[in-house]
Amino acid sequence: MPFERATETYLRHIAIERGLSQHTLSAYRRDLLTFGSWLETAPVVESDGADRAGGPAVLDDVGRIARADLAGFVEHLATRPSGPLAPRSVARMLSSVRSFTAFAAGEGWLQLDPGASVRPPKAPMRLPKAISVHDMERLLGAASAGSPDGAADDLVGLRDRALLELLYATGARISEAVGLSVDDVTTLSDGSGDLDDGLSVVKVTGKGNKQRVVPLGSFARAAIDAYLVRARPVFAARGASTPALFLGARGARLSRQSAWLVIQAAAERAELSEHVSPHTFRHSFATHLLEGGADVRVVQELLGHASVATTQIYTMVTADMLRDVYQTAHPRARRTS
Repeated sequence: MPFERATETYLRHIAIERGLSQHTLSAYRRDLLTFGSWLETAPVVESDGADRAGGPAVLDDVGRIARADLAGFVEHLATRPSGPLAPRSVARMLSSVRSFTAFAAGEGWLQLDPGASVRPPKAPMRLPKAISVHDMERLLGAASAGSPDGAADDLVGLRDRALLELLYATGARISEAVGLSVDDVTTLSDGSGDLDDGLSVVKVTGKGNKQRVVPLGSFARAAIDAYLVRARPVFAARGASTPALFLGARGARLSRQSAWLVIQAAAERAELSEHVSPHTFRHSFATHLLEGGADVRVVQELLGHASVATTQIYTMVTADMLRDVYQTAHPRARRTS
């Protein structure tokens, strides 16, 4: 099986079987293309036992892939003259290639999976960066503080405030937020049939098309209602009909790149010293919940993490903060000189 044909078969498989987004599929494709490009010039070297690394011949037959190919690829990424990749980036690329070789072995194109015994480089633990509640309030306030040049700026400000309020209120990824439809925001009845006193929620579609329902606080709901009543109808009239919640000025669904620019503009107006990215809202959402006493498994569900271990990294952030506060404030915690 030629390498190019095998990779296309694999990509079709994961698109259908795992329901991956186009963004994730593009990342897998890039990683496999990088692996294939490296194989074109890779030397044929001795591998385990009597096996030999496939080198360029792998492009004609994936059955020649050997463990040394993957090990050599990892070494190349970490030392390449054009710029070594960080351990996390190397691990991500290796994960894509290992997933491919496991699939190839399952299809019978490889006798054994050469990637099973190749381990990624160990990456240093990087704690998520959250901003304080005070800075978050400044950031949210700056979102609707557009220029006073006219009503058009007010409409954009309403949308931007609604977007940022939703990101902080739900911990949604930026791709999840711009992928929302108007019908994904709803209010649950309190049992009496009165929706005014019910709980507002958002149906978020995450990785692998997995859906979760996240509560929406009163501030976020008010911001979204104001945007839906005053701004969205104006934007919607400028383009083709779409169910998208957040629209650009021309009436199309707001893109991830445009949403990122909204965040950067708000951060500049708020004059925050900390770097702010779309994930800052997600990190702050989780950190502030845990600081307020939320159970880590509840936060796991709200974030859509498959494993609680992924969520527990936020508990380390709050533990570090508690340690710093204790050492600063307690009279017997300070070191004596």
